[in-house]
Amino acid sequence: MTGGYDQNCPVAQALDVVGEKWSLLVLRDLFRKGPLRFHDLEAGLSGVAPNTLSARLKTLEKQGVIGTRLYEQHPPRFEYFLTDKGQALGPVLKALYKWGERYG
Repeated sequence: MTGGYDQNCPVAQALDVVGEKWSLLVLRDLFRKGPLRFHDLEAGLSGVAPNTLSARLKTLEKQGVIGTRLYEQHPPRFEYFLTDKGQALGPVLKALYKWGERYG
């Protein structure tokens, strides 16, 4: 996924990974609650369509921000967790939280 902006800019590169509303909220929930299953994420994200959530999870996994662990074989079901790359977004989410408290 690429936007119509300068891809040499680190901010633009970061937005390609986490710049969508649901992506940031998935990360927020994984930071707050630890590893979660799809239905737990869906329940905590009021208003997200299942196909949208699935697409965001796939994008975050492809970018290496989250990982998956199989918890059921038939049908295959996974739980999602933050990778080291995802954990590194902690200060960004805290800054957004503080900004939202102050100006939101």
